[in-house]
Amino acid sequence: MTEPRIYTVSELSQGIKYLLETNFRELWVEGEISGLKVSSLGHTYFDLKDATSNISGVMFRGFAQGLKFDLQNGLLVRVRGNITTYDRQSKYQLMAKAIEPAGIGPLQLAFEQLKKKLQSEGLFDAARKRPIPALPQKIAVVTSPTGAAIRDILSILRRRYANMHIIIAPVKVQGAGSKEEIAGAIKDLNACFPDIDVMLVGRGGGSMEDLWAFNEEIVARAIAGSKIPVISCVGHETDFTIADFVADLRAATPSAAAELVVKSKVELAANIAGLEKRLLQSLRIYYENLQGKFRRLASSRPMINPLVLLERPVRRLDDAVEGMYSASADRLRRAGEKLNLQSEKLKALSPLFPLRKGYAIVKDAKGKAVKTAAALAPGDRLSLQFAEGRAEAEVLGGGAADKPRAPKKAGEPGGGSQQETLW
Repeated sequence: MTEPRIYTVSELSQGIKYLLETNFRELWVEGEISGLKVSSLGHTYFDLKDATSNISGVMFRGFAQGLKFDLQNGLLVRVRGNITTYDRQSKYQLMAKAIEPAGIGPLQLAFEQLKKKLQSEGLFDAARKRPIPALPQKIAVVTSPTGAAIRDILSILRRRYANMHIIIAPVKVQGAGSKEEIAGAIKDLNACFPDIDVMLVGRGGGSMEDLWAFNEEIVARAIAGSKIPVISCVGHETDFTIADFVADLRAATPSAAAELVVKSKVELAANIAGLEKRLLQSLRIYYENLQGKFRRLASSRPMINPLVLLERPVRRLDDAVEGMYSASADRLRRAGEKLNLQSEKLKALSPLFPLRKGYAIVKDAKGKAVKTAAALAPGDRLSLQFAEGRAEAEVLGGGAADKPRAPKKAGEPGGGSQQETLW
């Protein structure tokens, strides 16, 4: 009985690796991407799964740089590669050489991804698009110097405006290095010729692969960053590129771009004639309105009799003067009445007022008013002030030395029945 062969771990791993790499050398696998991760060296690691199974995969940097679109978790893809093992972990994996989206082409997917990205940044917003000058004097064209597009553009521009200043920036429009040349030309024209009025960027028709340079992010950002207004003119009317969405204006073809940027002389002449006609009509209507206003003004009452304009102001002045006089007379009357009343009050308070009632002011020889009889003695001389005039008097009795005297006989001075005086 032969003894069984004993394998080392390394021998077994190498055998499994040989079998897998031999039997699954070149194959396509379809599945959904998950666990996507890109290392610092640029290698892409992912898992490819379906409803029941899962397989690890790796795409090294050299192959990953050739992808036209970005890998995303949840994306259904078809991967071309081979099966190998990782000895240290006894783990088999799929080494990917190419990846294509399942159900949609890689270029179309890349187009949609970049379109969504730039749109979210606002690069397609109408608010940021600049108007194209109506009558440009200097035009730049970024395209291939040998293609049909440049011939069509120059033919139309020369036919419509022979003395137009045209600057041509020759670039590759497809193939390796084309996107860098187109973006560089746009930046150089902005830096070296800032007085350019408008820039045409485009090429003639072709397949999606031929037009792909105008779907690159570097070209889109160069157009968005241009200070010169840009008209994109890529391919035919049915072709749409990322450059069309970013540019200030899209033309269906290069020829259409030339027709848009420079109006024909016949069209300009017709427009000018139309504007001239409208201007003359507007002036005629304006002067007819002025003439009507002048006639109405000339036939108006103030123009026929200018003194009519003074009737109302004169009437208002007369009313104001009359009102002023009336108000002044009324104020003077009230002031006079008030003055008389105050005068009567003042007279009533005057010390001379009682004199009119028969009273008198008594003053002694020194001119001082006598307020009491006790201050008098017989023989004192007094001065009496009446309402009208003065009189001198002598004290005969009373006062401090008042003594009874015998009554005088009849017939004697002061005799007989007499009324007692106040003094």
